[in-house]
Amino acid sequence: MNIITIKQFYEEILGGNNPDLEDILSENINKDIGHFNVFDIEKMYKSSKSKPEMPYNKRTYYKISLISGKNKVEYADRTIEINEYGILFATPKIPYNYTPLDNKQAGHFCVFTKEFLAKSKIGLEIDNLPIFTNQSDFVYQITVEQFEQVNTLFDKMHAEITSDYEYKYDLLRNYLMELIHYGQKLKPISPLESNKTASARITSLFIELLERQFPIENTSQILLLKSPKDYAATLGVHVNHLNKVLKETTGKTTGEIIASRINQEAKELLKQTHWNVSEIAYTLGFEEIAHFSNFFKKHSNQSPLLFRE
Repeated sequence: MNIITIKQFYEEILGGNNPDLEDILSENINKDIGHFNVFDIEKMYKSSKSKPEMPYNKRTYYKISLISGKNKVEYADRTIEINEYGILFATPKIPYNYTPLDNKQAGHFCVFTKEFLAKSKIGLEIDNLPIFTNQSDFVYQITVEQFEQVNTLFDKMHAEITSDYEYKYDLLRNYLMELIHYGQKLKPISPLESNKTASARITSLFIELLERQFPIENTSQILLLKSPKDYAATLGVHVNHLNKVLKETTGKTTGEIIASRINQEAKELLKQTHWNVSEIAYTLGFEEIAHFSNFFKKHSNQSPLLFRE
């Protein structure tokens, strides 16, 4: 799964060689306050050179979208359709797929980095807010009246970000926190999928996350997701639920699937590279070579060195 940075986000919507790109990024990042920007969806939808779909990717920035139009959001074991109005609160911890279902798209969205809402600025950790936890139902249905209320807040953001007010980013931060608290009072849209379809989707996403880490191509490449807990956190589900789903769909536990794939990669590295066992152990997430040797013996019935010979 690709990791999209705030710079790559701008390259996608503006074009990689856009002369304004560095100015946009440096305006507030270089002031050590993080990054914030706000956009009009209708204007961007009409002018965008790329497809409006947002494929499954892990993004390093946060995004809040006020949505008018038919759209589909796919995340872990859920598919959610927005038929009229909604708000989406996206966090770097949750990969999701976003697909417009018609050409009548309107509303706004803002993007910001974690540094923009640093604890020193707002008095708490942003990831501890209920709306940005892995367990959050981050797409919310709203009425036309609620849409207009939030639309007014976004209008204030648009006006302020183009102003010359010395403390505009402090004011924008206040608008952003008001938007977050508004969202935390809302009820989520109900998922559409049956349990069977949901299980198939979460299994597919788990396998995709697992396979995206392979093959290991150099000794500086290290597995980032190594345990069932790591995968459950990335998918935004409880580890027990993930284990239950995988057991039902594959006949194996989460740990068994992960271990089997790591062991498979270990064999390839032992056969196809000249890396020493310590280097292979490190790339596969083992801090101690003894732990890797014991793991390999358990799953291959022989030591790494004997297998290589």
